[in-house]
Parts: sequence; C-alpha cells; structure tokens
Amino acid sequence: MLTPTVKDRMQIENFKIFADLVETKSFSKAAKLNSITQSAVSQQARSMERNFKALMIDRSQKQFNLTREGQRIYEAAKEILHVYEKLESELQEMKKVISGTIRISTIYSIGLHELPPYIKKFLHDFPSVNVRVEYRRSNLVYEDILHNSVDFGLVAFPQRIRQIENIPFRNDTLVLIAHPQHPLAQVGDVDIKALAGHKFIGFDPDIPTRKAVDQIFRDYKLEITPVMEFDNIETVKRAVEIDHGVAIVPHATVVQEVKQGTLVAIGFKGKEFTRPLAILHRKGRVLTPAMKKFIEVLSAEQSSF
Repeated sequence: MLTPTVKDRMQIENFKIFADLVETKSFSKAAKLNSITQSAVSQQARSMERNFKALMIDRSQKQFNLTREGQRIYEAAKEILHVYEKLESELQEMKKVISGTIRISTIYSIGLHELPPYIKKFLHDFPSVNVRVEYRRSNLVYEDILHNSVDFGLVAFPQRIRQIENIPFRNDTLVLIAHPQHPLAQVGDVDIKALAGHKFIGFDPDIPTRKAVDQIFRDYKLEITPVMEFDNIETVKRAVEIDHGVAIVPHATVVQEVKQGTLVAIGFKGKEFTRPLAILHRKGRVLTPAMKKFIEVLSAEQSSF
C-alpha cells in the first residue's frame, strides 16, 4: 500500500523538523517553519536522540553544530524527505490533482507591480491552490529559499548560488522618472549623461537595482551621488512626485503614476537598460504538480493575459 499511515506521517514530520533545524541553525526559526513552539522542536530533537541512541547536536558549543551521528541522520533525513515528497508528487500527478499551497518570497517591486496578473490567472485556472506571498528584501528572499521557508523566490538581477536554481522570468526596462514640470521631463528621451547636475534619488546601496544603476554610471563615467536613498520603490516614487529629484526605476512599477499624470517616464536616447527578473527554488527540490503549473504560468507572455 502506497498511502503513508499516520505513524509514517509523524516520523516524516520529525525528520522535516530536524532538517529545518539543521538548515536554519535556529530552534525558533525551525519552530516557525513548522507552526510549533520552540520547546516542541527541542523535545523533538531529544526524542530522536533517544530513538537513535545517539547525540545529534553538540550542546557544548555556543553555535549550532551537529555531531558526526547528527550529520549522518540529517543526510538520511533529507533522502527520506526527498523520496516522500517525490512519492506524494507522483501520486498527485497520477490522480491529476492540482492542489496545495504555494509559498512565495518576493521583493516589493515584483510582488506589487509584476506578480499580480500572473497570480490572478493562476488562481483562475487552478482554484484549489492557495498562494501565499511574503514581501522581503532581496537578501532575505535568498535566505528563505536556502532555509526551505518558501517554495519560490522572485528577485531582480539574480545571483548565481550553487544550491539555488534560477529560472528566467522576464526583463524590465529601466526608465528615468521625473516630476511633470522637471526640465528633463520636457525633452523626450534623454542622454544618460544629461543626468549630471540634477538631483538624483536612489535605492539603498545593498539593493541589486541600485548596484546596477551605479554600474551604469561608472560605465558612462558619471559621478552621481544620490541626495536621498530609500529601501523600496514606493518611497522613491513619492520623493520624485514632490520634485525632490529624478530616479531610475523599472517601467512596470510606474505605469499607474504615469497614467495619472503624477510622474513622467523618460527613455534613454540610443540605449535600453534592462533589469532581469528570475524565479528561484532550491536545487533538488521536488516540484508538485501545482508548483510546475505555477512556473508555466509565470513563464507565459504577459500579453496573453
């Protein structure tokens, strides 16, 4: 019989809790991932140690460390979890079931301005699937993927990380935005070098789009220091709307403001700058039928919506 028993499920859950503990190196994070208390995680680990008659966690160290036995149990737990997830996925495919919950971690600009039409289509096509979206800074999206806190991450300018699979999503066009009365808003497309001498509003230095804009300035030998720096697209737009400066942002994030006439989006003369977006998931992760369909929807052309 292929269907797991209640006891089997409990053992699988024990292995998952332990694997989450090892990967996050945190009892509190493992507890949050599994919707249990921190004390329950600790009790679960001690119960497994009694069951295997082996010390799994080296409690003599301040930092979280596994013993040799603990490392081997973790490796076996990952193998067991992989087989179990693969079995569940195969059974769903055999039954042609598209259901479950998909957890997404995304940066604000994608989650607020790029993702909604895709999610709308996905939920229309697959109403039995729940989609949960968390808005995070870029570095935390990668952490969420590495810790298996979410199924997918969505980021701009994706980094190459050995444990993470990158699937191209789409390319944004970067545009200059300005107040409608700003001098640069009156001339149509602008030469990138025309930004010299104008107040510039940027993202925080650790944000990938900021790093890309800084590289553009270096390529064109422009020395531009932002007069303001913000950690999210919405605040950048508000600062430009009150004419505190100009900014370079993804075009998709300002469609509404341009339509309302509170901002002007300006292209760059003779050059197009783009921002690549990617879907992330942990390498080796078993993708359920619902996850596969979600990737298919995100890989479709937006014009088809």
